[in-house]
Amino acid sequence: MNVQYKKGVLTLCVMALSMNKDHYGYELVKNISEKFLIAEGTIYPLLRRLTKEGYFSTYLVESQEGPPRKYYKLTELGRNHVLELIDDWKTFSNGVNLIIEEGIKDVAN
Repeated sequence: MNVQYKKGVLTLCVMALSMNKDHYGYELVKNISEKFLIAEGTIYPLLRRLTKEGYFSTYLVESQEGPPRKYYKLTELGRNHVLELIDDWKTFSNGVNLIIEEGIKDVAN
């Protein structure tokens, strides 16, 4: 898949997955990678940036499988932001889909 597509929607994906459940970084990588391939190294800088911007808070949880895991919890500011991103995405993706359909309607016949 085109790298620019993925970079453009990764923030939305990370934040949307975090709306109902706190996650640790690798858990987000695994979940997103089940839908489309991403490099593990792309998530952690994104999470640091979103935390610095106030969209996430963090806390540590002891793990039986190694060091404590840092969990990311969406803040109220983050929740409001992701709802705006979702609205923007719906408008954008609907427009793109309409353009694609218009562009291929004669090709498909």
